[in-house]
Amino acid sequence: MSSSRRPKRLALLGATGSVGGQVGDLVLRHPDRFALHSLIGGHDANALKLVAQAHPEAHVLLAEPAGGDRSAAASAVERVLTDPEVDLVVVAVSGSAALPPTLAALRAGKDIALATKEVLVMAGDLVREEMRRHGSQIFPIDSEHSAIWQCLWGERREAVRRLILTGSGGPFLRRPLSTLSGVTVAEALAHPRWKMGPKITVDSATMMNKGLEILEAHVLFDVAYQDIDVLVHPQSVVHSMVQFTDGSIKAQLGVPDMHLPIAVALSYPERVPDVVPAPDLGAIGQLTFEALDEQRFPAVALARAAGERGGSAPAVLNAANEQAVALFLEGRIGFTDIVALVRRALAEAPAAGSMSLDSLLSADRWARARVLELAGEGSQRTSSKVRT
Repeated sequence: MSSSRRPKRLALLGATGSVGGQVGDLVLRHPDRFALHSLIGGHDANALKLVAQAHPEAHVLLAEPAGGDRSAAASAVERVLTDPEVDLVVVAVSGSAALPPTLAALRAGKDIALATKEVLVMAGDLVREEMRRHGSQIFPIDSEHSAIWQCLWGERREAVRRLILTGSGGPFLRRPLSTLSGVTVAEALAHPRWKMGPKITVDSATMMNKGLEILEAHVLFDVAYQDIDVLVHPQSVVHSMVQFTDGSIKAQLGVPDMHLPIAVALSYPERVPDVVPAPDLGAIGQLTFEALDEQRFPAVALARAAGERGGSAPAVLNAANEQAVALFLEGRIGFTDIVALVRRALAEAPAAGSMSLDSLLSADRWARARVLELAGEGSQRTSSKVRT
């Protein structure tokens, strides 16, 4: 970057999370390239205060203040994200709460560095329409979509045959299927390669994250669902691949460190030097790939089917999964109940009358409530069996 250019000013939504912390780290390491215009947290004022101490120049606000006016807070968040001084909005907050502020930023013509799967899964058509109308762009932070994006730089869309998402297989790739119902929270959070927040770590264990990534890739790259595949790659060095019509495959490799895809999204179209060390392929020795075991990881096919069904089904899938994962992390359901509850919610979901933001948020609320009901029914049956 030329020294005559001012740093790119970032509005960071999700400042206290894992991705948010790494964004802050890159800003501190490269003050000539990046500056934090604003830090937006959820409800944890103490955590946000700690982050803000390292970035005294940034505006600071909570999106969910305890005992405060949530509507006023949401309006304040939108004002910050759409501020003319903001060059790039970084969306790194998990869940459907990211959707309204993301759409507001897109309407203001802001480019988005996006780490939140739910935005594209829930409302891909709405997002694409806002991008088209306002000239905004989305730069993916997910390592898999960043890899595909990088592989597509300079390529013509009609030359693409298929996208290949890779996944490590998580902590239960080799665990006997008969024992999965007894998985503990601690075991599910012990990912062998990546350090992530608890929700995405559980998604990696079920491989629902790959299913959600199929839906994301469909929206981001306008590729049909049948042309998006998943391969298990335990080493997590090849982050994804693109196959072209001539038979060639292009892959992006890197160490499993989120600093790299974050830096690619923040600095595009430039690259930041020395973000992470390059993988030592000689020391790694082997890079292996294997077909996805759909019996072990049924979440992937379930997500693909929701995407192909369209309408509000992806929003139901996402919300049901969020609620089921939360119940698992609270110790209220078992590990294999996660996908079972999502499947049930999808099967029972009413058809949405429109694809407006309100209808998608309504589908989201319905799915969460239904999963809670189903989990409660399961608990009652279990208690009844114990009593008898």
